[in-house]
Amino acid sequence: MADWDIRKLQILRTLRERGTVTATAEALHMTPSAVSQQLTNLSRQLGVPLLEAQGRRVRLTDAARLVLTHTEPVFEQLERTEAVLAAYSQGEAGEVRVGAFSTAVPALVVPAVRALREAHPGVTVRVREAEAAEAYDLLTAGDVDLALSLAAEAPSAADARFTQVPLLADPLDVALPPGHPLATAPALTLTDLATDSWIFGGSGPWSDITRRACEAAGFSPHQGHSASGWTAILAMVEAGMGVALVPRMAATRRDGVMMRDLGPDGPVRHVTAAVRKGGETGRAVRHVLEALGDAAATGAPPSASPGTAVSAS
Repeated sequence: MADWDIRKLQILRTLRERGTVTATAEALHMTPSAVSQQLTNLSRQLGVPLLEAQGRRVRLTDAARLVLTHTEPVFEQLERTEAVLAAYSQGEAGEVRVGAFSTAVPALVVPAVRALREAHPGVTVRVREAEAAEAYDLLTAGDVDLALSLAAEAPSAADARFTQVPLLADPLDVALPPGHPLATAPALTLTDLATDSWIFGGSGPWSDITRRACEAAGFSPHQGHSASGWTAILAMVEAGMGVALVPRMAATRRDGVMMRDLGPDGPVRHVTAAVRKGGETGRAVRHVLEALGDAAATGAPPSASPGTAVSAS
């Protein structure tokens, strides 16, 4: 039987995720030469080539991918074992590191932490703000225990590395300047704004969400201005420079910007929580997931309506 080495398999697994030896070394706090040496030793132990040259880089062989496919359940079971041991040794106590995108922190994470202080005071939550896509990189690398992200940025539901939990569908309202002809219209759809100038980021998830929502409504949005921060976006809306989609979960009051509900058929963004497969069995993680679910169920902001002035942060 081959001499299986979990540490070496973890290095191979990380190389698959990170793509290069240098990035793998950085993620595992090793030197590139140590990474290469460990993988060479693993290849010798298993008796199959695991890497092949591709220009100045290396790529995993079919044998390496086969090894990782069949050892993935081992990593899942190790996660479960660690979770069980943590529950055994700590009982209801434990620390859970949460990676969350900016608007999820005040809307979901903070209410969840407050509830946990009352219900499970032994559970400590350490928050790390991260872009929606970055949260999964942190989860994969083991830098966080739970990732809050957008479904649009999540891996496939068939990805065996994660357990994903849908939290909420966050409606997207449209921000209009007060003088806009449709600012106080009885009803409003995205199609009514097809000829308007739109404000959204040049790239990233929010750009993709805005474009997809408009395209689903039958038009391609004309990007009049590019900005990624809500302060800049809403300042431009207030100045009459264009319109923008704003997640309702992020909304707070601001004079000079009219927020309009796009109705039951309006666009939404889906927010999910994820843990590494097997990690959901840990008591502390389970308590945090439950608290986040309660926050999502009870903390939804009221619908925007004609004459509602708000901002987002």
